Amino acid sequence: MTWLQYSWGLIAELTWAHLWLSVPAILLSLLLSVPIGWLAHVRPRLGGALLSGASLLYAIPALPLLILVPAVFGVPLRSAATMIIALTVYGVALLVRSVADGFASVDPAVRQAAVAVGHSPRQMFWTVDLPLAVPVVAAGLRVVTVSTVGLVTIGALIGVANLGTLFTDGFQRGIVAEVVTGLVATVLLALLLDGLVVLAARAATPWARASAASAGKAPAILPPSALQPGDGGRT
Repeated sequence: MTWLQYSWGLIAELTWAHLWLSVPAILLSLLLSVPIGWLAHVRPRLGGALLSGASLLYAIPALPLLILVPAVFGVPLRSAATMIIALTVYGVALLVRSVADGFASVDPAVRQAAVAVGHSPRQMFWTVDLPLAVPVVAAGLRVVTVSTVGLVTIGALIGVANLGTLFTDGFQRGIVAEVVTGLVATVLLALLLDGLVVLAARAATPWARASAASAGKAPAILPPSALQPGDGGRT
């Protein structure tokens, strides 16, 4: 492990570069998938085409996509922008279906109760549909997070520095410790980000935790904000 003793600085630098490529792609995937998934849910005919198209996008091999992105968006091949765009495409392709399923999982009776207290469509989305879809969406986001962290390593093949650089450099130089370090660091980073998604999902659904912790009762199916009277559709 002599290589490891003298390479902590390099490992830290590549880990930061890996994060810089992963986190923006994950966040962009979520931001884009929510409206697309909502549209797929409320417009079933259009939704079928959207979900099928997303599946086709994920079937595109990574290297051809990395070559296609610069041609379409006009960004340099060996750039963070190319990687983030490609990773976002894969992330949206994976997450859209989970978002649509999340909105579909909302109990119609809950929505009717929110309508009864005067919620407008906009309020319905922000205080009922989206909060109650969080558990399903978060499950999909966890898959996207781990997948994205793993896919980032492919960037090393086109010269974009990340933990995958340890794979390519280690193979070329025959340094097993470098390859193993890259593998372990990538797995640990994926687990770390996955844990953050879990914590964020729990923070976004405090009513579910409070209900589940009380005397063996089932988790609440309606967030407290949905029980507040609406404004009669003025928003």
